[in-house]
Amino acid sequence: MTGRGYQTFEVRGDKAAAGKRLHLLRERMDTLGIDGLLVPHDDEYLNEYTPPQLERLLWATGFSGSAGSLIVMPDTAVLFIDGRYTEQARLETPADLFDYEDLRALPPWQWLRDNPGRVTKLGYWSKLHSQDEIAHIESIHHVDLVALDEHPIDKCWTDRPNGRMPAPYPHRVEFSGEASRSKRRRVGQELAKVGADAIVFANPNATAWLLNIRGADVPHTPVALCRSILHANGKAAAFFAGHEISGELREHLGPDVEISDEEHFGDYLRALGAEGASVLVNTAVCPRYVYDALNESGATIREGDDPLVLFRSIKNDVEVEGFRNAHVRDGVAMVKFLHWLENSWAAGVTEIEAVKKLESFRAEDVALQDISFDTISGSGPNGAIIHYRVSEASNRQLGNGELFLVDSGAQYLDGTTDITRTIALGKQDAERRDRFTRVLQGHIALASARFPPDTSGNQLDLLARQPLWNAGLDYAHGTGHGVGAYLGVHEGPQSVAKKAPHVPLQAGMILSNEPGYYVEGAYGIRIENLVVVRESALPGMLEFETLTLAPIDRSLVDTSLMSEAELTWLNDYHARVYDQLAPLVPDAEAEWLGKVTEPL
Repeated sequence: MTGRGYQTFEVRGDKAAAGKRLHLLRERMDTLGIDGLLVPHDDEYLNEYTPPQLERLLWATGFSGSAGSLIVMPDTAVLFIDGRYTEQARLETPADLFDYEDLRALPPWQWLRDNPGRVTKLGYWSKLHSQDEIAHIESIHHVDLVALDEHPIDKCWTDRPNGRMPAPYPHRVEFSGEASRSKRRRVGQELAKVGADAIVFANPNATAWLLNIRGADVPHTPVALCRSILHANGKAAAFFAGHEISGELREHLGPDVEISDEEHFGDYLRALGAEGASVLVNTAVCPRYVYDALNESGATIREGDDPLVLFRSIKNDVEVEGFRNAHVRDGVAMVKFLHWLENSWAAGVTEIEAVKKLESFRAEDVALQDISFDTISGSGPNGAIIHYRVSEASNRQLGNGELFLVDSGAQYLDGTTDITRTIALGKQDAERRDRFTRVLQGHIALASARFPPDTSGNQLDLLARQPLWNAGLDYAHGTGHGVGAYLGVHEGPQSVAKKAPHVPLQAGMILSNEPGYYVEGAYGIRIENLVVVRESALPGMLEFETLTLAPIDRSLVDTSLMSEAELTWLNDYHARVYDQLAPLVPDAEAEWLGKVTEPL
């Protein structure tokens, strides 16, 4: 157990940050002779969620989202954010200091290409960028790239927090379902098929899965900051960021895994090159400095997909059953929370109090390790901020006539959860009930889908959007993301989105199903369950099994919009929720659950 009280509520966004810090970066840029500087959200491990001491984009801009990038120039700066963070970025950063661009539609390298003359010498630190990203910029003739020995922010950041470095620990096979030796052998066999001697894993999530280890260096993601190199023969080397390695972990890893400090990582890469090794590299996720070290030392680089990513995404039977069990226990916590909320909000409950209460119900489970991300607890207009994080400054009381959106999840030893429910606080108008029902219809359409094996998430995304599209409406985020097994709550390669890559969905993949609708300054609606892909009773077809168990607010459903099949799905889902959870909760909660899951 990592401790109680998982979420903090300090103000992370800082609208004054850019005014205090951009000029420091520009002074450093002038010294370095560059007129542009790249500042990504990613850290040295290309993490989505970064430890506080590696939050460089937050330090420079005051923007606290989990995705973004920045180009600093002598007189202006461009902040790139995606649709999840459009409103948040404008709340946390001063508009007079930034231009704003859509990170997905116009990433930094495309902006540089389309704006000749704005930047002529662009500084970057190769540890923070993928090979693909830098290769794109190298192809732009009017931009000269300048590789820096360190990032200028690291010179300016004088009050940098200390990192957490608790000892990594084994993730037992009773939860992983497969020994590390077997995983290493499977990935190694794929390397041999393409004539590669080795592969480099720079992201800690990959090493965590491959070696069956977990840690607590990254907030709410159970990984240790580390990198690894796997050889085709199944032997590996792991490089940790100054951790104390216990005898238990050494025994767990065994003699075929060499353990080193991360300061030796570069030497190992160069040794591979000196041996003339052939190394498989996925340039989309390989840090540029890894690519350079291999290339310059004489390694043969074979560009291709990383086989580990697909293996990790397909959960084995033990992992899937763990997810089912975790969702039953998580459902118990959600029922207790929703029952408490219905009976308490009118007496005065704040967003922070709601988060703490939900955490307290989850903490009754001894298998709980942490939450899986900061809970989105948004009442009224705060619910319209797609990735809202409540702080002491933004905290507000839940009000009569509002919608309350709560998106939360947990890290259990046997599974990771992620659930969103939208709750009516008092009577709601016809518009909100219409929008909620359309979101629910989209959720049901995706949950009910049957599809052939070569189907990817971009082909299914329209199912979730069609009811909203029919009314001329949409939402600015993907419909579903992959989920790790006691790992990252966001995990690829599978996803459900308009522009999702063509990754065929396979039995064992776990994704979220979360259409939504948002009106800035007024309300937000989202309904999210996790689903697992499984074989259908129809020969040769696949379908989804819904894992999440918690009631959906029936008071917001406009039944006149619902088809008979949609009502049947909702009633069957609620019957399943009641049957599985009612025996596990106290009598008062069980009686309440019976009422809120009655058939419509």
